[in-house]
Order: sequence, then C-alpha cells, then structure tokens
Amino acid sequence: MGYQVFTLQAATLEEARTQARLRYGNQVKVSQHRDVRSGGLFGLFSRPAVEITGWVLEPETKPAPAAAPRDLEETKKEILTLTAPKQDETLREVLREVQSLREKLDTREASSIKKDAHPSIGKIRGLLYENDFSPAYTEKITDRIKKEFSLEELEDFEALQDRVVDWIGESVCVYDTQEIGKSQVYILVGPTGVGKTTTIAKLAARYGVTARVCRDVRILTIDDFRIGAKEQIEKYGICMHIPVNMVTTPQELKKYLSLYRDVDMIFVDTIGKSPRDFATLGEMRELLDGAFKKASVHLALSATTKTVDLIEIMQQFEPFGYESLVITKLDETPRVGNIISAAAHRGKALSFVCDGQRVPENIRAAAVKQLLQRLTGFRIRAEHIEEQFAEKEEL
Repeated sequence: MGYQVFTLQAATLEEARTQARLRYGNQVKVSQHRDVRSGGLFGLFSRPAVEITGWVLEPETKPAPAAAPRDLEETKKEILTLTAPKQDETLREVLREVQSLREKLDTREASSIKKDAHPSIGKIRGLLYENDFSPAYTEKITDRIKKEFSLEELEDFEALQDRVVDWIGESVCVYDTQEIGKSQVYILVGPTGVGKTTTIAKLAARYGVTARVCRDVRILTIDDFRIGAKEQIEKYGICMHIPVNMVTTPQELKKYLSLYRDVDMIFVDTIGKSPRDFATLGEMRELLDGAFKKASVHLALSATTKTVDLIEIMQQFEPFGYESLVITKLDETPRVGNIISAAAHRGKALSFVCDGQRVPENIRAAAVKQLLQRLTGFRIRAEHIEEQFAEKEEL
C-alpha cells in the first residue's frame, strides 16, 4: 500500500479539513497548515485563507475515485458565468426604463418651470391676491392653469381670464333660500359687530313686509348683553308692525315657541360674542337647544374680515350646525376673494348678502353673478356669466 500527499485551501481550517475528508475519506491525515492569501488579480483583492498539507493511504488496487465534490467557490463562479448574460440584459433594460422615466420627468419639470415663469400665470396670481383670495385658493387656481393650459394657450391672456372667472364662479355654492321658508324658526348666529340685529330686521321685513305673499312673522332676541340691543330691534319691530320679545332662559324660549306655534316664521337674534368666548357660546347653544329640532341656523359674517379669521370663526360656530353664510357689510369693501376663499375652504353655501344699513332694502339673495362682478382687475363678460350661472341664481 502507498500513500497520497495532498494540499488544499479553504476559508478556514475546519472547512479545509472537511473538504479533505469529503475528497479522500475519513482516513485522511493532516500534517500541517498555514495561513495564505487566496484569489484576487495580480495580487490585488485577495482574501485570507488556510492551506493544509496531508496524506492518505492508498490500497494497491485503487478503485475508480468517485466524482469529487465541487469546490463551493468554483460552483459560484460557474453559476455567475452562466447567468451573467441574462443579468446584463436585465440590468440594461432596467437602466433604459430609468433613463426614459428620467427624461419624461425632466421634460415635465422643464415645462412646469416654464409655466411657472410665464407672465400670464404671474398676472393671474397678482389679480387673485389683489382681490384678497387666500394663498391656498390662489395656488389651487394656478395649479389648475398649469394642468389645463399649454404654453401656447397661456399666450391668450383674455381667454385665460375668462376661464379663471368661470372657475371662481364654480367654486361658489349658493343656498336655496326657498328652503328657509320651510322652517318655522330662523336663527342667526355670529360674532359681535357683524350686524346681526339689523340683518334679522331685514330678513323679517323680507318675509313679513315686502314679499309678494307676506307671512305672519315674529322676532325673538336673546341679546340682553349689548347696550341698546333690545331697544334697537324693538324699534325695527314697531316700524314694521312685527312683534318683538326678549328671551333670557330656555323656559322663556319654549314658552314663546309654544305661543307662536301658529305663526309662519320666527326670527331669532342671538348674542354677539367673540368666537373664542367658548363659555358664552356654550350658554347660547344650551339656550337655543329648545328650538333646534325645528330651526334653521345661519351664520352672519362681515365681508371686511380677513380670510384666516373668517375660517376660524366658521370653525368655532360649527357646533351650532349652521346651514349657510349670510354676508354683511359688503358695501364696506371692494373685494370678495376672502368670502369666496373661506366659504370654499369650509364647503359652505352663501344665502344672503347685505350691502348697507337700510331696512329692508339692503339685503338680497346671494348670486354668483353679483359676486363675480365685484372682482377687481378681471375682465367680466356679463352675458357669459348670466348664461353660465343662471341656474344658481334661481332662488
């Protein structure tokens, strides 16, 4: 019997011994081992390894050796070699798609930058700010312009103005005032100083004095905080021949609602307090609870109020469940962008607008056309607006 000397390399000593046993059998003997560097190219990128030297006895009649297990690294290399073309082609395809996507994004970004810098969009933005439209509303309009107008179409500024005016009109929701007559009790809430008392008198006159078919109307007021409030509404009532009563407790409110159960409409004037005065608002809400089941509640806002304040007031009065906005003091400002912006932001409809102190003349049902005609700087085509928004004005 002879013996066979062998040398093997592996990542670790244990792995080298395992390979030796798999290749030459369990009788293998390892005589020495040393640390070496394996792999790499021209001495670069080599890895640490262990080299063992050993021997194994050979029988005189040596059987045909079984196919030696393949080295793990050699197997990896072969797999990578076989799959490399497919990987390369897949990688190239991915790179082509990424490049194509990047080119499309670059094109869109370049187009968007050009549109942003287009003077027509700058002019529209300036007109919207001049009319006190909120920054958020302005951005929605300009974003829509970028989506729907090409660079060539932006050159026609008059056509662009016409479209923007249409969009503004479409954002205005008008409350059907015929619905108000279906509720026996009409309650007007709102912050102090917006003219609720005068507005209540105008509404009472609209339905009880100047209507084609006048209704039997009463006025209740719970505003005993403001000096002269009771006297003011009573004076209006005397001039219009409409009874006026002061209510200070829920029991009194229920009493008058029962007393006036056969009348057509009851208008309720409420306390004018800051929307931040949560205690007073809570007390007023409690007082009005007796009427809420059959009441129509509406919020009075001044057209002179800033957009951000309008939005906050609308939010604070949400617990009253108001159905529409009544805009007062429209004659004291040339701009309506704040009202349109805030109403659109909160998703609320406009029912009436007041533009003066005269009772009952200075009140009318809200109409899109009348609001659009107050826009400053825009070209307003009256016939087009009349046709475009006629249905919204049929109140």
